[in-house]
Amino acid sequence: MRARKLTLVTLAAVAGLSLTACQNDDGGTAQSPASGTPTSAPASGPSDSPSSTASPSPSDSPSSGGTSSPEADSSGGSTTGKIGKCRTDELEITAQDSTIDGDRDGLVAVTLKNGGGRDCSLSAYAGVDLKTNAGPLSAERTGEKADPYVLKDGKSVSFAVSYPKNDSGGSGVRVTGLVVTPPDETKSVTLDWPGAATLPVTEGGGNPVKLGPIGSAGQGD
Repeated sequence: MRARKLTLVTLAAVAGLSLTACQNDDGGTAQSPASGTPTSAPASGPSDSPSSTASPSPSDSPSSGGTSSPEADSSGGSTTGKIGKCRTDELEITAQDSTIDGDRDGLVAVTLKNGGGRDCSLSAYAGVDLKTNAGPLSAERTGEKADPYVLKDGKSVSFAVSYPKNDSGGSGVRVTGLVVTPPDETKSVTLDWPGAATLPVTEGGGNPVKLGPIGSAGQGD
């Protein structure tokens, strides 16, 4: 009986050694999943990696600075902006007789002085109407070509209104006032007429009064 127990114990020991050997043999493959564990761990790593946190930086980099362009546009606009037109309320408008002895026609110079506190522009022709006892009489443009004129703040420019002298010996048409409308404006200014008191009566409704462009009388100042 004792010999059988020893045999069983011996067999059990041998079986234990065999089982241990089998486990050691299988251990190389059993650890393979564990060895694969580090490959899955970095999956969460890129979100914390420097490359992922640096990606927003290009939008904040100096090369893409969003504030520099608007400043450049703003400064460009201020240097290339157009000069506004002269308004009637910004202009001091006067008229004086500038007839030269010996000339066939009389001449009135109308002067526009810029008192608006800014430079402004005037297109070629103003509007001029004479008030007479026979009704209003519009001056006719001479047709001279003229470019837009920039009138500096505090400076003046003049244009000419020419009219025929009344040498007919008759009473003629009596002039009672001068209405001036600056270029591209609708508001007018009425002035005293500084020229000859009358115009000759013209046949056929002709218009003897001529209007020169801005700058056609004198040189301004």
